[in-house]
Amino acid sequence: MVRSKQKGPIIQRRDQVDGSTTDQRLLDSRGPSDWVHADPWRVLRIQAEFVEGFGALAELGPAIAVFGSARTPADHPTYALAERLGGALVAAGFAVITGGGPGAMEAANRGTSEAGGVSVGLGIELPWESGLNEWADVGINFRYFFARKTMFVKYSQGFIVLPGGFGTLDELFEALTLVQTRKVTRFPIVLVGTDYWAGLLSWMKDTCLTDGKISASDLEMLTVTDDIEEAVKLMVDARDGRVVDP
Repeated sequence: MVRSKQKGPIIQRRDQVDGSTTDQRLLDSRGPSDWVHADPWRVLRIQAEFVEGFGALAELGPAIAVFGSARTPADHPTYALAERLGGALVAAGFAVITGGGPGAMEAANRGTSEAGGVSVGLGIELPWESGLNEWADVGINFRYFFARKTMFVKYSQGFIVLPGGFGTLDELFEALTLVQTRKVTRFPIVLVGTDYWAGLLSWMKDTCLTDGKISASDLEMLTVTDDIEEAVKLMVDARDGRVVDP
Protein backbone atom coordinates (compact mmCIF):
# COMPACT_ATOMS: atom_id res chain seq x y z
CA MET A 1 0.00 0.00 0.00
CA VAL A 2 1.40 3.42 -1.01
CA ARG A 3 1.99 5.72 1.93
CA SER A 4 0.06 8.95 1.44
CA LYS A 5 -1.14 11.99 3.35
CA GLN A 6 -3.77 14.60 2.57
CA LYS A 7 -2.52 18.04 3.58
CA GLY A 8 -5.36 20.49 2.87
CA PRO A 9 -5.70 20.56 -0.92
CA ILE A 10 -2.32 18.87 -1.36
CA ILE A 11 -1.70 15.14 -1.45
CA GLN A 12 1.69 13.73 -0.54
CA ARG A 13 2.85 10.20 -1.38
CA ARG A 14 5.84 7.99 -0.74
CA ASP A 15 8.97 9.95 0.18
CA GLN A 16 7.17 13.29 -0.09
CA VAL A 17 5.06 12.64 3.03
CA ASP A 18 6.26 14.92 5.81
CA GLY A 19 6.37 13.84 9.42
CA SER A 20 4.47 16.65 11.07
CA THR A 21 1.18 18.52 10.83
CA THR A 22 0.46 22.19 10.20
CA ASP A 23 -1.09 22.54 13.64
CA GLN A 24 1.96 20.97 15.22
CA ARG A 25 4.30 23.41 13.52
CA LEU A 26 2.05 26.30 14.47
CA LEU A 27 1.69 25.36 18.15
CA ASP A 28 5.13 23.97 18.82
CA SER A 29 7.01 27.18 19.57
CA ARG A 30 10.18 25.19 20.16
CA GLY A 31 10.40 24.32 16.47
CA PRO A 32 12.39 26.27 13.86
CA SER A 33 11.06 29.59 12.54
CA ASP A 34 12.17 29.08 8.94
CA TRP A 35 8.56 28.40 7.89
CA VAL A 36 7.71 32.11 8.02
CA HIS A 37 10.01 32.68 5.07
CA ALA A 38 8.56 29.95 2.86
CA ASP A 39 6.53 30.68 -0.28
CA PRO A 40 3.17 29.44 1.12
CA TRP A 41 3.50 31.96 3.95
CA ARG A 42 4.32 34.70 1.44
CA VAL A 43 0.98 34.06 -0.23
CA LEU A 44 -0.74 35.13 2.98
CA ARG A 45 1.41 38.23 3.18
CA ILE A 46 0.53 39.05 -0.43
CA GLN A 47 -3.14 38.52 0.31
CA ALA A 48 -2.88 40.79 3.34
CA GLU A 49 -1.37 43.57 1.22
CA PHE A 50 -4.28 43.43 -1.21
CA VAL A 51 -6.82 43.35 1.64
CA GLU A 52 -5.20 46.33 3.38
CA GLY A 53 -4.94 48.28 0.14
CA PHE A 54 -8.51 47.64 -0.92
CA GLY A 55 -9.78 48.48 2.54
CA ALA A 56 -7.86 51.75 2.79
CA LEU A 57 -8.70 53.04 -0.69
CA ALA A 58 -12.18 51.66 -1.43
CA GLU A 59 -13.91 54.97 -0.65
CA LEU A 60 -11.19 57.27 -1.96
CA GLY A 61 -13.20 58.74 -4.83
CA PRO A 62 -11.74 60.10 -8.09
CA ALA A 63 -7.96 60.10 -7.89
CA ILE A 64 -4.95 60.70 -10.11
CA ALA A 65 -1.57 59.04 -9.69
CA VAL A 66 1.43 61.34 -9.91
CA PHE A 67 4.82 59.78 -10.54
CA GLY A 68 8.27 61.32 -10.49
CA SER A 69 11.78 60.93 -9.22
CA ALA A 70 12.60 60.42 -5.55
CA ARG A 71 15.87 62.20 -6.35
CA THR A 72 14.28 65.55 -7.18
CA PRO A 73 15.72 68.08 -4.67
CA ALA A 74 13.44 70.53 -2.91
CA ASP A 75 15.04 73.50 -4.70
CA HIS A 76 14.54 72.00 -8.19
CA PRO A 77 11.90 73.51 -10.50
CA THR A 78 10.24 70.11 -10.84
CA TYR A 79 9.60 70.05 -7.08
CA ALA A 80 7.69 73.33 -7.27
CA LEU A 81 5.89 72.06 -10.37
CA ALA A 82 4.77 68.94 -8.52
CA GLU A 83 3.46 71.04 -5.64
CA ARG A 84 1.42 73.15 -8.05
CA LEU A 85 0.15 70.02 -9.75
CA GLY A 86 -1.08 68.57 -6.45
CA GLY A 87 -3.00 71.74 -5.67
CA ALA A 88 -4.47 71.95 -9.18
CA LEU A 89 -5.72 68.37 -8.99
CA VAL A 90 -7.40 69.08 -5.66
CA ALA A 91 -9.11 72.13 -7.16
CA ALA A 92 -10.39 69.86 -9.95
CA GLY A 93 -11.91 67.45 -7.44
CA PHE A 94 -9.28 64.72 -7.36
CA ALA A 95 -7.38 62.93 -4.63
CA VAL A 96 -3.70 62.42 -5.44
CA ILE A 97 -1.81 59.14 -5.16
CA THR A 98 1.98 59.01 -5.26
CA GLY A 99 4.61 56.44 -4.44
CA GLY A 100 4.93 58.04 -1.02
CA GLY A 101 8.64 58.68 -1.28
CA PRO A 102 10.76 61.84 -1.26
CA GLY A 103 11.45 64.19 -4.15
CA ALA A 104 8.70 64.79 -6.69
CA MET A 105 6.40 62.40 -4.85
CA GLU A 106 6.75 64.35 -1.63
CA ALA A 107 6.12 67.58 -3.51
CA ALA A 108 2.89 66.31 -5.07
CA ASN A 109 1.70 65.02 -1.69
CA ARG A 110 2.61 68.34 -0.10
CA GLY A 111 0.74 70.39 -2.68
CA THR A 112 -2.28 68.14 -2.28
CA SER A 113 -2.27 68.22 1.52
CA GLU A 114 -1.76 71.97 1.75
CA ALA A 115 -4.67 72.47 -0.67
CA GLY A 116 -6.92 70.47 1.63
CA GLY A 117 -7.15 67.41 -0.60
CA VAL A 118 -6.72 63.71 0.09
CA SER A 119 -2.99 63.01 -0.17
CA VAL A 120 -2.19 59.31 -0.54
CA GLY A 121 1.20 57.62 -0.48
CA LEU A 122 1.72 54.02 -1.55
CA GLY A 123 5.21 53.23 -0.34
CA ILE A 124 7.45 50.28 -1.08
CA GLU A 125 9.97 48.60 1.20
CA LEU A 126 13.43 49.56 -0.06
CA PRO A 127 16.87 49.30 1.53
CA TRP A 128 17.56 53.03 1.23
CA GLU A 129 14.23 54.65 2.11
CA SER A 130 12.68 54.96 5.55
CA GLY A 131 8.91 55.10 5.34
CA LEU A 132 6.48 57.52 3.74
CA ASN A 133 7.00 61.24 3.34
CA GLU A 134 5.32 63.44 5.96
CA TRP A 135 2.78 64.85 3.48
CA ALA A 136 1.12 61.51 2.73
CA ASP A 137 -1.98 61.82 4.91
CA VAL A 138 -3.18 58.32 3.97
CA GLY A 139 -0.33 55.86 3.65
CA ILE A 140 0.21 52.19 2.94
CA ASN A 141 3.65 50.61 2.82
CA PHE A 142 3.98 47.54 0.59
CA ARG A 143 6.44 44.70 0.49
CA TYR A 144 5.57 43.68 -3.07
CA PHE A 145 5.75 45.90 -6.14
CA PHE A 146 2.97 44.05 -7.96
CA ALA A 147 0.48 44.57 -5.12
CA ARG A 148 1.37 48.26 -5.02
CA LYS A 149 0.99 48.59 -8.80
CA THR A 150 -2.48 47.11 -8.64
CA MET A 151 -3.53 49.82 -6.18
CA PHE A 152 -2.24 52.58 -8.47
CA VAL A 153 -4.18 51.32 -11.46
CA LYS A 154 -7.33 50.28 -9.61
CA TYR A 155 -7.81 53.53 -7.70
CA SER A 156 -6.42 56.06 -10.19
CA GLN A 157 -8.34 57.46 -13.13
CA GLY A 158 -5.21 58.64 -14.89
CA PHE A 159 -1.44 59.04 -14.58
CA ILE A 160 0.58 62.24 -14.66
CA VAL A 161 4.27 61.48 -15.00
CA LEU A 162 6.96 63.95 -14.01
CA PRO A 163 10.65 63.49 -14.86
CA GLY A 164 11.99 60.37 -13.19
CA GLY A 165 14.19 57.32 -13.43
CA PHE A 166 13.70 53.56 -13.58
CA GLY A 167 10.85 53.45 -11.07
CA THR A 168 8.96 56.17 -12.88
CA LEU A 169 9.57 54.49 -16.24
CA ASP A 170 8.38 51.20 -14.81
CA GLU A 171 5.05 52.72 -13.77
CA LEU A 172 4.74 54.58 -17.09
CA PHE A 173 5.22 51.50 -19.24
CA GLU A 174 2.99 49.42 -16.98
CA ALA A 175 0.20 51.92 -17.64
CA LEU A 176 0.91 52.05 -21.37
CA THR A 177 0.78 48.25 -21.58
CA LEU A 178 -2.54 48.09 -19.73
CA VAL A 179 -4.09 50.70 -22.01
CA GLN A 180 -2.64 49.13 -25.15
CA THR A 181 -4.04 45.71 -24.22
CA ARG A 182 -7.38 47.24 -23.20
CA LYS A 183 -7.08 46.10 -19.61
CA VAL A 184 -8.04 49.66 -18.69
CA THR A 185 -9.95 52.16 -20.84
CA ARG A 186 -10.39 55.94 -20.76
CA PHE A 187 -7.14 56.15 -18.86
CA PRO A 188 -5.19 59.30 -19.80
CA ILE A 189 -1.41 59.32 -19.45
CA VAL A 190 0.34 62.67 -19.47
CA LEU A 191 4.08 63.28 -19.46
CA VAL A 192 5.01 66.64 -17.98
CA GLY A 193 8.33 68.03 -19.22
CA THR A 194 8.73 68.20 -23.00
CA ASP A 195 12.52 68.57 -22.91
CA TYR A 196 12.95 65.68 -20.49
CA TRP A 197 10.74 63.24 -22.39
CA ALA A 198 11.73 64.26 -25.93
CA GLY A 199 14.46 61.64 -26.30
CA LEU A 200 12.22 58.78 -25.15
CA LEU A 201 9.42 59.85 -27.49
CA SER A 202 11.83 60.14 -30.41
CA TRP A 203 13.18 56.65 -29.76
CA MET A 204 9.67 55.21 -29.57
CA LYS A 205 8.73 56.88 -32.84
CA ASP A 206 11.95 56.49 -34.80
CA THR A 207 12.93 53.03 -33.57
CA CYS A 208 9.97 51.15 -32.08
CA LEU A 209 7.38 52.42 -34.57
CA THR A 210 9.68 52.31 -37.59
CA ASP A 211 10.65 48.74 -36.77
CA GLY A 212 7.00 47.71 -36.39
CA LYS A 213 7.21 46.97 -32.67
CA ILE A 214 4.38 49.40 -31.84
CA SER A 215 1.56 51.01 -33.82
CA ALA A 216 1.02 54.69 -34.55
CA SER A 217 -2.11 54.55 -32.39
CA ASP A 218 0.03 53.44 -29.43
CA LEU A 219 1.83 56.76 -29.44
CA GLU A 220 -1.54 58.51 -29.20
CA MET A 221 -1.93 57.08 -25.69
CA LEU A 222 0.58 59.69 -24.52
CA THR A 223 0.24 63.44 -24.17
CA VAL A 224 3.37 65.49 -23.54
CA THR A 225 3.10 68.99 -22.12
CA ASP A 226 4.71 71.61 -19.90
CA ASP A 227 1.32 73.02 -18.94
CA ILE A 228 -0.11 71.89 -15.59
CA GLU A 229 -3.55 73.20 -16.53
CA GLU A 230 -3.56 71.13 -19.72
CA ALA A 231 -2.54 68.01 -17.82
CA VAL A 232 -5.30 68.47 -15.25
CA LYS A 233 -7.90 69.26 -17.95
CA LEU A 234 -7.15 65.94 -19.67
CA MET A 235 -7.81 64.16 -16.38
CA VAL A 236 -11.08 66.06 -15.90
CA ASP A 237 -12.21 65.36 -19.47
CA ALA A 238 -11.55 61.63 -19.02
CA ARG A 239 -13.39 61.58 -15.71
CA ASP A 240 -16.38 63.38 -17.24
CA GLY A 241 -16.48 61.14 -20.31
CA ARG A 242 -15.34 63.73 -22.84
CA VAL A 243 -12.42 61.66 -24.17
CA VAL A 244 -12.67 59.04 -26.89
CA ASP A 245 -10.95 55.77 -26.00
CA PRO A 246 -7.61 55.36 -27.79
